[in-house]
Amino acid sequence: MESHSVELTTLGFQALVTTLLALVNFGLWRQEGRSAYLGWAGSWALYAARLVFISAFIVSRHPAWLFLHQVATGGTALLLLWAAVQFSREVPFRRRYLWAIPVIVLWSWFAVYLLHDLAIAGLSSAVALSAVTLWTGYVFWRYRRQTGSGSAGVLAWTFLLWGLHHLDYPLLRPLGRAVQLGALADSVFIVVAAGGMVFLGLTAGREALAARTAQLEQLTHLLLRAQEEERRRIARDLHDEAGQLLTAVKIELDLAGKPEAAALVGRALDRVRDIGNLLRPSTLDDFGLVPSLRSLVDDFGRRYRVEAAFEGPRSMPALPAEAEVALYRVIQEALTNVARHAAARAVRVALEVEPTAIRLTVEDDGVGMAGRPLPRLGLLGMQERLSALAGHIEVTTAPGAGFRLEATIPRSEDA
Repeated sequence: MESHSVELTTLGFQALVTTLLALVNFGLWRQEGRSAYLGWAGSWALYAARLVFISAFIVSRHPAWLFLHQVATGGTALLLLWAAVQFSREVPFRRRYLWAIPVIVLWSWFAVYLLHDLAIAGLSSAVALSAVTLWTGYVFWRYRRQTGSGSAGVLAWTFLLWGLHHLDYPLLRPLGRAVQLGALADSVFIVVAAGGMVFLGLTAGREALAARTAQLEQLTHLLLRAQEEERRRIARDLHDEAGQLLTAVKIELDLAGKPEAAALVGRALDRVRDIGNLLRPSTLDDFGLVPSLRSLVDDFGRRYRVEAAFEGPRSMPALPAEAEVALYRVIQEALTNVARHAAARAVRVALEVEPTAIRLTVEDDGVGMAGRPLPRLGLLGMQERLSALAGHIEVTTAPGAGFRLEATIPRSEDA
């Protein structure tokens, strides 16, 4: 009776632990929506029920509890395996998998009620649970080889050792108190396995998030590249077709002695050229970055009657076309923000070539934060452009102290 009391206490502790683990995995399923967590939650819940059933059998010796124990054991094993496969392969559930349920029930009925041999029932239960636990360990081992996950390796060894430990029960049960040692070992395996599963799931979630972030960054980079190509095409069409057509019309009107109409066409031609330069400045392709920036700043000063100054090197190191476009667009967006919000009288743009980086500074003497919202959408666009080049942006502003934007991109080939 005393040995039964110790054994029941140990089994009760195991049931409590597995119930808590079932709740944890159910919470992870609610939070992340991965069906593998739901499978693990079900397997731990069945494992707890299995321990309750065997405890009831120890007390009452009624075969019905042993039958339920056998069924719960088979269900636990299959759910553990299915959750592991689902986690590693994302295999969808199919109705044909349900055939395992009647097989488990029929075998449990046959072993308990027809054979009338508890040793055979216990041995079959131990072998079935051991086989599926070993199989689960193999699934995690293969997943570790595919992903290099340390958590998957811990789970693989845990389930492999646990599967071998299940085979001890037919040998240890005749020894009496050794059964309690086996139950305690089960508790250790359960805690390690559940902790490894939770950590593996969280790690996989972080890796998936990182992968999606990388894909989003790549997509943004491709969209920006496509946008620049489309701008280049439209600017070229405006210059080659609309510009030449308007030029021809202006010449015809001049020859026909209609200066007022020619002047209107001339203004339209100037506007088309301005739009073309905004879309894609021809100087950037023809003369390079520094002349394009100088022209952009000078044009900004004339257009908005602001004292605009540009400071840059006489020569620039060779930069990728995307880097030149990104720097040009950053200054263009920063100057647009100055015109819209700063109420500035002067603006300074500086381009510096450092040993390891290209530094771009735009600062004004405007109102700063007072009545001037941060251009969050514009800053986001700038940062996205520079992120593709491993660059970054820093903004410094204060009420009445103007606005300073500093963009930096590394000169390394890796960037």
